[in-house]
Amino acid sequence: MSRVGNGRWGSGLPRSRVARGVAVVSLLTAAAGALGQTSPAAQVVKPPVAQLWMDVATHSMPGMPVLPAGGFGLGALGGGNNAFGHTRGMMPGRYADIALHTQRKPAGTEGTQTVPAASGLAPSVPLLPAAREASRPGVAGEDPTTLPELPRGRLLLYWGCGDEARPGQPRVLDFSRAKPEEWGQFMQGRAPRERGAVDRSGNAVWPNERDRRSFGASASLAGEHAVAGEGVPAGLKFALAPAQDFMPAIALEQTGSRSDVLRLAWQPVAHAQAYFINAMGGGDAADGATEMVLWSSAELPDPGMGLIDYASPANVAQWLKERVLLAPSTTACAVPKGVFAKTQGAMLRMIAYGPELNLAHPPRPADPKIAWEPEWAVRVRTKSTTMAQLGASAGRGGSRAAAPAAPAAAIAGAAAPARPDCPPPDGAPSAAQAGAEVGGATIGGGFGRVLGGAVGGLLGALGGKSEEKKEPPADCPR
Repeated sequence: MSRVGNGRWGSGLPRSRVARGVAVVSLLTAAAGALGQTSPAAQVVKPPVAQLWMDVATHSMPGMPVLPAGGFGLGALGGGNNAFGHTRGMMPGRYADIALHTQRKPAGTEGTQTVPAASGLAPSVPLLPAAREASRPGVAGEDPTTLPELPRGRLLLYWGCGDEARPGQPRVLDFSRAKPEEWGQFMQGRAPRERGAVDRSGNAVWPNERDRRSFGASASLAGEHAVAGEGVPAGLKFALAPAQDFMPAIALEQTGSRSDVLRLAWQPVAHAQAYFINAMGGGDAADGATEMVLWSSAELPDPGMGLIDYASPANVAQWLKERVLLAPSTTACAVPKGVFAKTQGAMLRMIAYGPELNLAHPPRPADPKIAWEPEWAVRVRTKSTTMAQLGASAGRGGSRAAAPAAPAAAIAGAAAPARPDCPPPDGAPSAAQAGAEVGGATIGGGFGRVLGGAVGGLLGALGGKSEEKKEPPADCPR
């Protein structure tokens, strides 16, 4: 193109205007090309024909050996035979809840799951349709909109590990004056959504009424598993590695007392992804009002009522980032001085979050144009928990390896004395002692329920301590 004088190009247009025109044309061309392209469609993903959930848990309690579920002979105290849902309880032992659902039998199927010999339950466990949940019958004259009168008292919330409570603590809520929105704001906290084994209509579950066997203290689920049944795709087989096996019990030790700094220490738990601790206690304040005290190891004011439970890897990663959970390298935490100094007693709960395994067959296609239609999927979740009376085992020992188990006959005899008006024989836990342990478990379990249940449980436990002690009849066996 020939150049003409005056700095103009052969087109007769200024150079800068030509450049701008070319740029605009280029942008319009690129935009038109982008608009003309079809955005890649999202991959079609269908639910698996069959889904298996396994929740695996290890529970421990200082001073209580890990016995098989049902081996305690404590049916009236929450023991009894193995049952679905024990993974969500706190009784010492190793537990697993299994649930299977298949689209080919949406109302539920019967199946079997073969398990490794080391589980102690080989060759298999039966999977039976879950019973439909019965609705709670109404009580004549009951007004469901009427709330019970709240007790006169206060709720105190502390949080964070350390020798001293942080500035601005505790948060205080007055039971009798708090408005509904204040309760909601005060008790806000994190909780994972349900993603595991559930005993509900349409699922086939184990344990069940046909098989209530339990795992021994050294049982293992590592190894080959296979599931079969009507409507279950052939080839539902998978292997569990040691990382998906029962986690070790938490070896928790306490030093100090409730009136001072109470230091907690534990050995690292194999495969733990994070830790969390909370505690609850109660007593009477100087003005006669009842005070409940909550404390958690979180760096944020989260009481952790929903955190002593299985959590997804995404939840664990997020809550570690927010400093709500303790890092897996953590082996100590201090309950600040005086937090529970005025309580008549307090219970502590701790969880080690374990790994989660997710399998599917066939694997998801890398090409997004190919629909993913898995035949089956498996999810295995793990955790280890412990519960202790806060400050009760001050010194060395804590939740170390369980002591040798007493003979089953002796335990059963201690739990069910021949005469109801007689205490257990010497050397066996008294009803009060057993009630204290199980009452603590009840209080601990109440953390995850509505606060009203926790208040009632704690007040009941405290009230029970004031019962008049009666001497047993002279002819009771010693």
